[in-house]
Amino acid sequence: MDVRRSDERYSGGDPAEGITTRHAFSFGSHYDPDNVRFGALIACNEERLAPGAGFAEHPHSHTEIVTWVVEGELTHRDSTGHATVVRPGDVQRLSAASGVRHEERNEGEAPLVFVQMWLAPLVPGGEPSYEVVRAAPDTTPYTLPSAGARLHIRRLGPGDRTRTPAAPAVYVQVVRGELRLGAYGLAPGDAVRITDGERAELIATDRPGEALIWEMHG
Repeated sequence: MDVRRSDERYSGGDPAEGITTRHAFSFGSHYDPDNVRFGALIACNEERLAPGAGFAEHPHSHTEIVTWVVEGELTHRDSTGHATVVRPGDVQRLSAASGVRHEERNEGEAPLVFVQMWLAPLVPGGEPSYEVVRAAPDTTPYTLPSAGARLHIRRLGPGDRTRTPAAPAVYVQVVRGELRLGAYGLAPGDAVRITDGERAELIATDRPGEALIWEMHG
């Protein structure tokens, strides 16, 4: 297990424009050759947008982009004609494939917090695609076959426990609450990288907890 604490993330965004970003991996001008990716995962960004703030239209290609809203509402528009509002509990996926443009904004009156994760596809190219799974369940993982990955959503009440999947690479992102994974206490924003198929027990302590777990076989 490789534990990465929230305060170890790279700071980014544009605070003057109401955008605060914390990067788990090398991103933009923040380059660390030893922290470029983990399994298929090439970005895990914690984003905070003030009301009215957002990312203007920009391009992506050859990337699977999965977004999980923690608080507030995210407005998404893209060059293929999709315009949606993503809320807490929804899973949004944008497959950039050979190329797509999109914008993301906080058009609500409350602060917006979301986690956006980028994965490398097994095969580049193809046609862009998009979907939103409303109120994604804990019981069924969200499968991303194009990246050889599955996203498990874990919401735990105080004292509840679950186990991480067995896979060559597993990434655990804590979203809410105080959790314990093996010998490690974890807080929101902390992440754990697990290799070699090791399974570990994830336990909520005295408060409800929420975690996103990537199971990667690609």
